[in-house]
Amino acid sequence: MSTADDLVSPPPPRAWWSRLHAALMPDYNRRATWFWCAAVALGAAALLHSLVVLADSSLARWAQVIGGMLLAMLAGLFPVRVPGSKNSFVAGEIFIFLLLLVQGPAAATVAAAGEAAMGSYRTSRRWTSRIVSPAIAAVAMLGTGSLLDAALARIETSGWTDAATLLGATMVFAASYFLVSAQMINGVPRLKRGEPFFALRDLVSVFRWVGMAYAGSASIATLLFITYRQQGIGVLMMMVPLLAMLLVTLHFYFKQQESAEAMRESGAEAAAREAEATARHLRELQASERRFHAAFTHASIGMALMAFDGRLLQTNPALGALLGRDEADLLQRRLHEFMLDDDVAALDECLGRSDHREFEPFAAELRCRHRDGHTVWVQVHCSFFTEPDAESPCLILQAQDVSARRQAEAGLQHLAFHDPLTGLPNRRRFLECLSGAVARCQADRSHAFAVLFLDFDRFKLVNDSLGHGAGDDLLVQMARRIQENLRPSDVVARLGGDEFAILADQAGPASAHSRDAIVLAERLMAALRKPFRLGQVDLVASASIGITYSAFGCESGEQLLRDADTAMYKAKSRGKAGYALFDASLHTAVSDRLRLEGDLRHAVQDGELALDYQPLFDLASGRASGFEALVRWRHPVDGTLGPAAFLAIAEETGQMAQLSEFVLHQACRQLRSFQLIHPALADLTMSVNVSAQDLGQPHFVDRVSRAIVEAGLRPQHLTLELTEHMLMSSVEGAMDTLAALRRLGVRLAVDDFGTGYSSLSQLSLLPIDSLKIDRSFVGRMSAGSDASTVVQTIIDLGRALRKSVVAEGIESADQMAMLREMGCVLGQGFHLGTPLSAQAAGEMLQRQAPPLH
Repeated sequence: MSTADDLVSPPPPRAWWSRLHAALMPDYNRRATWFWCAAVALGAAALLHSLVVLADSSLARWAQVIGGMLLAMLAGLFPVRVPGSKNSFVAGEIFIFLLLLVQGPAAATVAAAGEAAMGSYRTSRRWTSRIVSPAIAAVAMLGTGSLLDAALARIETSGWTDAATLLGATMVFAASYFLVSAQMINGVPRLKRGEPFFALRDLVSVFRWVGMAYAGSASIATLLFITYRQQGIGVLMMMVPLLAMLLVTLHFYFKQQESAEAMRESGAEAAAREAEATARHLRELQASERRFHAAFTHASIGMALMAFDGRLLQTNPALGALLGRDEADLLQRRLHEFMLDDDVAALDECLGRSDHREFEPFAAELRCRHRDGHTVWVQVHCSFFTEPDAESPCLILQAQDVSARRQAEAGLQHLAFHDPLTGLPNRRRFLECLSGAVARCQADRSHAFAVLFLDFDRFKLVNDSLGHGAGDDLLVQMARRIQENLRPSDVVARLGGDEFAILADQAGPASAHSRDAIVLAERLMAALRKPFRLGQVDLVASASIGITYSAFGCESGEQLLRDADTAMYKAKSRGKAGYALFDASLHTAVSDRLRLEGDLRHAVQDGELALDYQPLFDLASGRASGFEALVRWRHPVDGTLGPAAFLAIAEETGQMAQLSEFVLHQACRQLRSFQLIHPALADLTMSVNVSAQDLGQPHFVDRVSRAIVEAGLRPQHLTLELTEHMLMSSVEGAMDTLAALRRLGVRLAVDDFGTGYSSLSQLSLLPIDSLKIDRSFVGRMSAGSDASTVVQTIIDLGRALRKSVVAEGIESADQMAMLREMGCVLGQGFHLGTPLSAQAAGEMLQRQAPPLH
């Protein structure tokens, strides 16, 4: 059966002449094409007729015809420009008109066609123009020349043979020849544009100079013809070369004049442009100076023009307000007079590196002294400055008050390296000091030191019986008493909870440092046995102390602290209130660690790893809004191990990538299963902890993306948690990975916030979405306590940075109520819900979900 497409016949092929026309004359319409063809045909006929007429001519006549044509073609190469205009005079028509008068229309037609062919070949690349131009010249010359020849014959018959009559007839012929050829030449583009063939206005505009040139050519040709007729061919043969030389001379003379005029015009234009540019530059400088002085005066930051020796030459009101002084009190005084003495040397160093010839801009943060005496932190930027009318260059100084940022950073710095409760260095600061001691020991083996690890006995009993406030008070008194019994060179830190560590550095030679450490331990135990006053209660405390020495090996501070911790547990196992030294018998723990390293390599393949899910609650509604995935190791010998027992081993042995891959995929799949329980759980989220090694993996983002896609999750439902320490210590290398995770849509959270050393500038630039307050702060919260102040500060900081805040370690209803009042939205902890298996978490969600209708 035929279809509609089968019934449509293909278009008929175009004729060969249509294809040829489209290829060779694409811009010619039908009328222009017909006119072009007619002109070419008539031109060919005219040229053929002329050649037939000349066929029986003598060699002398042919020589005159060919010579005249060559002279006309040669003259076309040397046009004479009319001074003061864009028109030029071509002497070729002189020889063509002379040939017409001497040899008749046929000879002139051949010469005109040749001259037109040469001119069109020189001025146009189109083959259509090169063909039609000589054809039109042949038609016009044969037509008008024949009329002139007939008119001259009639005039000679009537007896009017004077020169004036001959000159008038030749000039009329020249005008006619020009009008016919000009109309035919201009008619082609007019027909191509679809306009009428004849336009009197265009013809008149063209006739001005060109018509006069044709008339002049006719006049010269007539005079040459009269000379020829009176004196013979010899005189004419002498005058024609002279005329040609005269025309060539005029051509090159006027060419030189044009070049000179062009150079004068170019010089005048260049001078005018330079004058205009100078005036414009002066105007721009004046406008720029006005803008600068306006910006200088009304700037919100302090600005000053300063000499190279620090003298203030000009100041704005903002700088006066910054220092509490008026302009008169600042001028001609050195900036050094308003700086703190400790920062003067730094300013001198910056200014001393440069001189008037070469100044290197600098930026620095310096301390200035306000008129009322308080210190102002100022961020200064100084660079080279010069004005057009200035006698000598100077410096421009910009000063901005950064006291608020400095105070905030100092607060965070102290928070990062110090325990907020006791004011002692925290674990991070202690490890830095310990690492320094290790480095000194490695450089000089005679340098000895000891590490003491203290854990107070029955501290939990104090919290449970007297409350956390009393426990905090006890920790503060203990810290103070420990400090009172140390040497100035010793360092004590609170590691967390009731754990303290002491670095007894510069403990003397290796033979004596062990005795010094034991004496210190006994002195501390004796001091701690003195009663502590807690409200109305006197309490006697004790501590278990573990001691290790640099002589046992000083590979790293973490290892030494771990060994001292191991020795402390040995002391506790002996009955508490004593001390123990780390020795070879404690290396059993190291052996157990090696065993766990080997077992961990097969834990994933053997299915021994599993995930528990810590619920994350909305504190306002009490509903679970997500989970945190917590990995567990169901060890066949040691039982269930928490992440603290094997994550460090995984990081050290390079197994973290395999373990993280398992946790990511398992958590994403389980979250999708939770979401499918009920439509109301579609926005449930899952938090997964990642390590520094994960961020350093080149394909970590691809691994996360694959886990999300395979589980069918939306990226924003997955949150990756990074500890503050890990994020700050590797922030430079991790920025690209964090940015790629954000572009993927995954949310990022800072875990254990408040225990690291984030700065406000770094925190505002990191691509993170939420902050998780460390449980150590939440656990110590009480009305008016420092811990509560810290928690409120972190919540306010998160709100200011547009980041959500999650509280960890909520263990009581009081803590939950305080967090609500502070504006904390999310939280987790044993008071809200313990870690659950996948089945138990699913059952909890089913109970929470509303019934389906």
